[in-house]
Amino acid sequence: MVRRPVAFVTAIVLFVEAVGIVIVNGVLATVAGNQSMSLAGMDPDAMVTGTWVMGGVSGVLLALCGLIPLLAAIRDRAPGRVGRITLIACAVVHGVLGALAVGLIGWAAFVFLMVVLGLIVLTLVAFDRREPEAVKPTGAAPEPV
Repeated sequence: MVRRPVAFVTAIVLFVEAVGIVIVNGVLATVAGNQSMSLAGMDPDAMVTGTWVMGGVSGVLLALCGLIPLLAAIRDRAPGRVGRITLIACAVVHGVLGALAVGLIGWAAFVFLMVVLGLIVLTLVAFDRREPEAVKPTGAAPEPV
């Protein structure tokens, strides 16, 4: 019966990650604005706006991904088809980002992303889609009287 606590922890971690990604993008946007940074001659204001938008969209998507295990834990039921697909996509993104994070950021970021990936996968696996049926022997010989 660890499925509900795991789903709650997964939801909390995804909500914290959503806030963290918005803060990181906010810092990047502030630095890009203060330094008048541009990429290949792009307007610095476009860089700042794009960074804020990317942070907001990423934060909202992570919060929505966190809502799925939260609802699953509250209801004590497996997520529906759309919820499962969303969590699988979120797990794939965390796996790809973890692979990139090793080289770009370091092992601590990789470990964090793999822990989140593991929580998402454990949440998906812990909830069984079907209710267990009564075991009915098929083709078994009748019991002797």
